[in-house]
Amino acid sequence: MGSDRVLAVLTELAVHPAGIGLDELARRLGSPKPTVHRALAALRRAGFAGRSGRGHYLLGDEFIRLAFTNHEARPDHLRVLPVLEKLAERHGETAHYAVLDDRSVVYRSKVDPVCGAVKLTSTIGGRNPAHSTAVGKLLLSYHLPDDNAVIDWVAAGELQPRTDRTKTTAAELSAELSLIRKYGYSTDDQENEPGIHCLAVPIFLSSPTTPSGAISISALTYRTPLQQLIDDLPAIRTIVGDRTHAAAS
Repeated sequence: MGSDRVLAVLTELAVHPAGIGLDELARRLGSPKPTVHRALAALRRAGFAGRSGRGHYLLGDEFIRLAFTNHEARPDHLRVLPVLEKLAERHGETAHYAVLDDRSVVYRSKVDPVCGAVKLTSTIGGRNPAHSTAVGKLLLSYHLPDDNAVIDWVAAGELQPRTDRTKTTAAELSAELSLIRKYGYSTDDQENEPGIHCLAVPIFLSSPTTPSGAISISALTYRTPLQQLIDDLPAIRTIVGDRTHAAAS
C-alpha cells in the first residue's frame, strides 16, 4: 500500500462529510476493496478517518482538529480577518481572501454578512478556476506580466467555460489582464457562477510589490449591482490598506 493511495482515500473522504461506504469508495477510486480497506485502517489508526454508526467512513476528528488549528494560526488569515469583516459589514455581501495555486485560486478566509437571508456556498479551502474569478484574474495579472506569458499559460491547459460569460481564449484573457494591470482591480461579471459578480483588489502582506493574495467582495447580482462596488473602490482600497497595516503593527 503506497502513500499515494492513502492520500487518495483521504482526499475522497473530504468530499463526503456525511460519510461513504467501502464499496462506493473503492468504486470512486478505481481500487480493489482490500487495498482501500488497508488505507482506511492506516488513517483510522492516526485518527485521520473515522466510522459512523451506519458503517460509513468519514474524516476523523484528529484530522479536522489539525486542519483547523493550522488554519487559525496562519498569519495571513489573522491579518485579513478584520478587513473581510469590515467589507462584509459595509456592503452586506460576502468577502473572501484567496491565493493563487497553479491554475486555481484557493479561498483562505471568508466572512459572510450578518444580515441577508441568502449567503454564498463558497468554503474555506475551496477552489475555483483562476481564469473565471475576479481574485484569480487579479493575481494572474501579476503572475503573467505580458501577452507572451498569457499565451504560454493558456496553451498549458484548456480554459473551461464556467458560464457563457467566461473568457476562454488567450486573446480575451490577455486583454482583460492588461486592463487589470492598468486600473489595479479586477471584476467577475457572472463569469464563474450565474447570478454572482465580484470585485477584487490585491493585498500586500509581505511585499510592497508582490501581492500575498487578493481580497474580493462577492455579491448577488439582484442585491448589489457590480457598478456599486466599482463606485466604492476608493473606500475598499482604504479599508484593505489601512486595516492590514493596523493588523501588522
